[in-house]
Amino acid sequence: MTNSPAGTAVTAAAAPAVTGPVRERALALPAGELPAYVYDLGALRAHAEAVRGALPERVELYYAAKANPEPEILTALSPYVDGFEVSSGGELAHVAQAVPGRPLAFGGPGKTPAETVAALAAGVARFHVESVHELRMLTALSAERPPQAPPVDVLLRFNLPLSEGALRTSALSMGGRPTPFGLDPSEADDVMRYLTGGSCPRLRVRGVHAHLASGLGAGATLAVAESVVAWSVRLFERHGVPLHEVNVGGGMTVDYADPAARFDWAGYGAGLARLTAAHPGLRLRLEPGRAMTAYCGWYATEVLDVKRSHGEDFAVVRGGTHHLRTPATKGHDQPCAVLPVAGWPHPWPRPAARGDRVTVAGQLCTPKDVLAREVPAPGLRAGDRVVFALAGAYAWNISHHDFLMHPRPGFHFLGG
Repeated sequence: MTNSPAGTAVTAAAAPAVTGPVRERALALPAGELPAYVYDLGALRAHAEAVRGALPERVELYYAAKANPEPEILTALSPYVDGFEVSSGGELAHVAQAVPGRPLAFGGPGKTPAETVAALAAGVARFHVESVHELRMLTALSAERPPQAPPVDVLLRFNLPLSEGALRTSALSMGGRPTPFGLDPSEADDVMRYLTGGSCPRLRVRGVHAHLASGLGAGATLAVAESVVAWSVRLFERHGVPLHEVNVGGGMTVDYADPAARFDWAGYGAGLARLTAAHPGLRLRLEPGRAMTAYCGWYATEVLDVKRSHGEDFAVVRGGTHHLRTPATKGHDQPCAVLPVAGWPHPWPRPAARGDRVTVAGQLCTPKDVLAREVPAPGLRAGDRVVFALAGAYAWNISHHDFLMHPRPGFHFLGG
């Protein structure tokens, strides 16, 4: 970052480009209304439309609500997605209320009987079965439904092998190694015999679910999809059962070190077109979360203090990782831009950075409350605004909100 006139973003090669509506709102908010989440719904809709346009026929797009379940976000995405993936009874009720009538897929490990009954009553489009126990529970509970109720459509989630390259480059692995997610592949044939042998007439197996890794580029994500489809085809052929669907999950990379970089949806879509062409009649489903909404969200705050410690400059801002936990959980620096503010309303001197780089920390009593380290921000002063990019996914909703009992942030949805 380099300094610039008041009211303009401090920019450099690694700094995010702050959209006009976000910049205006971040500068207009009174200090007492900061920090605040600012969501650019116009940018979200444009991104979702581009993603949707890159995908071929027979590829469905579900949004993983866990990434950001704000009702305004779900509503903005609804015209561009085929449905929503939920992973708890709470998410199920929340999403059904926010976007009523949209298809829901119910996934996640550790489903309780009460959650399963609620999902059956809601008529979820797909159950993602994570274990043999879960399959037996679903069999028993589905048998209690009225005789005229339609069959329950099931996808079997498997923890399938993952290449060493994918394991090494992924940001987070849910498969390919021992994890609590999905059925072990060694159980596949027994489970298929159970489902097709008359033991569970109220269940209808439609295919396979396999969300194995997150943070992969388009080429690696496509290779994983091809591997999952090939494995699923062999399994269903062995049991003489038609394979209708394969859900290859999400996990498309979001690069926090380069906020301008985007997953290659066009290249990925072209690869999926070749994959579906090779398997006529097979429907693929994707479940992206972070890669859909990360870019539309910003965490805007104010610099409270600038201090020097052992030769380094630190800026303490309102809020912190109790609002935006992503940098602490992922171990990265959240990309940010500085919006300088000319005025200083106080009678005491205004603190300012002495050097060219500043570490931005929050208000918590822990050294882990760091949002970004060594940010190029010469001349940064108390009272300036800082906006953190890529805050539209796994940010507020995964944070430890009540630690130290600071005020909660505001929420602003632009272009609704």
